[in-house]
Amino acid sequence: MIKKLSVLPLLIVLFLLGSCGDNNSKTPDVSDVKINLQTYRFDLDMYAIDTNHIAEGLTQLSKKYPDFLNFFLDTVMPYNVRGNYTDTNIGIREGVHEYLTYHDFVHLQDTIRRNFPDTKETDAELTKGYQLMKSYLPETKVPRIMYINRNLFAKTPVFSVDPTLACICLDMFLGPQMPYYVSVGVPTYMAPHLHKNYIPVAHFRDHYLTIHQFDADDKTLLDMMIQCGKEQYFLHKILPNTPDSVLFGFTGVQVLFCERNEAELYNFFVQNNLLYSKKETETRTYVTDGPFARGIGSPTDPGNPTPGNVGTWMGYRIVDAYMAQNPKVSLKELLDTRIDAAKFLDGAHYRPKSK
Repeated sequence: MIKKLSVLPLLIVLFLLGSCGDNNSKTPDVSDVKINLQTYRFDLDMYAIDTNHIAEGLTQLSKKYPDFLNFFLDTVMPYNVRGNYTDTNIGIREGVHEYLTYHDFVHLQDTIRRNFPDTKETDAELTKGYQLMKSYLPETKVPRIMYINRNLFAKTPVFSVDPTLACICLDMFLGPQMPYYVSVGVPTYMAPHLHKNYIPVAHFRDHYLTIHQFDADDKTLLDMMIQCGKEQYFLHKILPNTPDSVLFGFTGVQVLFCERNEAELYNFFVQNNLLYSKKETETRTYVTDGPFARGIGSPTDPGNPTPGNVGTWMGYRIVDAYMAQNPKVSLKELLDTRIDAAKFLDGAHYRPKSK
C-alpha cells in the first residue's frame, strides 16, 4: 500500500534533504589529482560588444574564440554569419543585432549577470567532479567549458560540441521562479532542473551520455532502468556531496516519497508485468522526466508525489545494491560492461525497503 506524506514531519525531513549531501567516507582523496579546467564567459564577451560597431566587435572576439565564435553564430544560434564580419551581412545586421539589442534579450542577459556575477562556485564543483572522475576513470579528458546565453532557445541546456568542448546555457539555470520559463513552455515538473546547483549534474550527465548513449531500442523496462541506474551511480560517485533531490532532478518531497515506498513501487512494476515489457508505450515514461508516474502518482494529490522518472530512481537502487554485493567490480567495469538485466538483478540481491 502506497504511503502518503503528511505535511508537518515532511518540513523537517525536507530541510535535512536540502542541507545534507551524501558524505561518503569511501570517496577517494583527490587533492593530488591535477585538473586544468578552462572556463570562459562567452555570454559576457558577446554582450560587451559595442552595438554600434557589431562587425568590428565580432572580428575582435574571433581572436579570443577562433574555433567557437562561428559555431555559436551559425550552429548554436541560426544567424548564418559564415565568418563574414561586415555590417552588410544580413546575419549580423538583423540576427546578431537583435540578439544584442532586443529589450527582452538584454533583460535576460542582465538577469544572468546578476545571478552569475562569476562562476567560481560552479567551476569548483566541476573541478572536483573531474578530479574524482580522473581517479575512477584515468582516461577522462577534461573539455573547455563555454558559458553561453542561448536566449531560452535551448532544448538541451548543456551539450558537448566534441570531446574537447562543452557548452552550458546559463539562461536555463536562473531558478524556476523566473517568469521566462513559463513563457517558453518549460513544464513545471522540470523546475528542479532550473536551479544553479543542477549545473554540475547536467554537465556530467551530458558527459556520461556522450560515451554511454542511452539505448531504448528493443529493451525491456528493466534494461532501461539499469542503464539509467548506472548513469546515476556514476553521478553519485563523482558528485558525492550532492543531495539526491539534485542528482535525480526531483523535489525533496518526491525523494522522500520514493524512499518511504520503495517496496510498494517495486511491487507495482512486478505485479503489472512491466519489468520485462518491451512495449515503449508502457515503459518509456518511467525512465523519463514527467509530472507523475503513470498508474502510481497523482498530479493533484500532494501526498502522492511520485516522480515520472521513478524508474531511474529504482534503477539506481538496483545498481547500488549490485555494487555492494560485488565490491571488486570497479566503476569502469560497471560502466563498460554490457549486462544481462535479469542476471544483473539476481546478482544485486536487491531487497526493496519499506518504511
